[in-house]
Amino acid sequence: MAPEEDAGTELLLQSFERRFLAARALRSFPWQSLEAKLRDSSDSELLRDILQKTVKHPVCVKHPPSVKYARCFLSELIKKHEAVHTEPLDELYEALAETLMAKESTQGHRSYLLPSGGSVTLSESTAIISHGTTGLVTWDAALYLAEWAIENPAAFTDRTVLELGSGAGLTGLAICKMCRPRAYIFSDCHSRVLEQLRGNVLLNGLSLEADITANLDSPRVTVAQLDWDVTTVHQLSAFQPDVVIAADVLYCPEAIMSLVGVLRRLAACREHQRAPEVYVAFTVRNPDTCQLFTTELGRAGITWEAEPRHDQKLFPYEEHLEMAILNLTM
Repeated sequence: MAPEEDAGTELLLQSFERRFLAARALRSFPWQSLEAKLRDSSDSELLRDILQKTVKHPVCVKHPPSVKYARCFLSELIKKHEAVHTEPLDELYEALAETLMAKESTQGHRSYLLPSGGSVTLSESTAIISHGTTGLVTWDAALYLAEWAIENPAAFTDRTVLELGSGAGLTGLAICKMCRPRAYIFSDCHSRVLEQLRGNVLLNGLSLEADITANLDSPRVTVAQLDWDVTTVHQLSAFQPDVVIAADVLYCPEAIMSLVGVLRRLAACREHQRAPEVYVAFTVRNPDTCQLFTTELGRAGITWEAEPRHDQKLFPYEEHLEMAILNLTM
C-alpha cells in the first residue's frame, strides 16, 4: 500500500473509532470513503480493522454503547460490505448476532479518547430528554470546551474550578484527567443528573471528596446541587473558585437570566479578592439568544471577549455548527 493510501486508511479508521466510541449519529460516519476503499480492494482486512476499532475496541468491550446503536452500526457496515463483496464476512454476522441476543437498556456508554492515551467514559441516558431534563446527555459545546481546556491547561492547573450545569460531566472529567486542577466542583440542579454525575466520576477512577482512600495526585472532586435561582452569596462563597466554566447552558431566555444572576453573586462573594475567571461555551443556534446573553452581561457590568477558535479536533462533534467560548471579566 502506498504511504498516502496508508495514511488515508489510518484516518478512516480513526474517524470510525472516535465516532463509534462516542456513539455519534451514524450519518456522521465517513461511509462514502469506506465504500470507495472497499471498491478498490477485494480484501476484507479493512472491515476487520474497523471491527477492532469499534465493537471489539477494549474500551467498548468494557463500556459498550447502547445495544440498539451497535446493532444499527453493524447493519450499516454489513450493507456496505454486501454492496461491494459477494463473499460474506463471518465476523460481521457474528458481531451482529451478539447484539441481537443482548438485552436493551435505557443507559449506554459514550467514550472519548484523550491525547494522554486514556479516555473519558460516560454513562448516559439513551433519550435526549429524559426525566424532564436535557442534562443526561453530552452536548457539542461541552466537547468544544473540553478541547479548549486540553489546549490551555494553565488556565486550570493547581486551581479550584466550579462548573455550572455540568450535565453528564464530560468537560470536567477531561479537565480533571488532563489539566491537573487542585479541586473541581461539578454542579447541577436536577437530582437525576447529580446521581448520574456521581456515577460518572467514579466510573472514571476519580474519588469524591468524602472518600478517605482518595488518590492524593488527583484533584479534590465534589458534586454539588446548585439551583441558580435560589442559591445565595453565602452558599456560593463556600466554593471559592478561581475559575468558573459552563457549556451549552444558553438554551432559553430564562436560563440566561438565571446564569447572569448567579455570576453576579459569584462576583459578590469575592468582594475583597480577585474575581474568578469565567469561560462560557455555547453553540450558536439562535443569534437572538446569544445577543440576549451579551446584553444581560453588559447590564450586570460584566465585560467579555471571545476566545480565538482552536484548531485541536480531539472529539467528534458536528463540524458545521458555529461554537464560541466567551471569557468574562466580572
